[in-house]
Amino acid sequence: MYGLIAQINCVDGKRDELVDILRNGTASMPGCQSYVIACDSNNPNAIWVTEVWDTKESHAASLNLPNVQSAISQGQTMMLGFGSRVETSPIHLT
Repeated sequence: MYGLIAQINCVDGKRDELVDILRNGTASMPGCQSYVIACDSNNPNAIWVTEVWDTKESHAASLNLPNVQSAISQGQTMMLGFGSRVETSPIHLT
């Protein structure tokens, strides 16, 4: 399995709108076992995305899906950039 945990920093006041875009744009991604979007408890303009994929290649392929491309396009102006980003090797998924 392949895992990714990333912080996304949002334009002031746009976090909830970006969360909705990501939630709607990331449904039905082949190979995705878990995709969790969480609001940062300490930063009102940041979210964390935690992903688990069957392979790193499945994750890379997802970036070309029409629904993901649309979400990226819609959310681009709401993102200031990425904070911390960590690749992981998940061992167990419940």
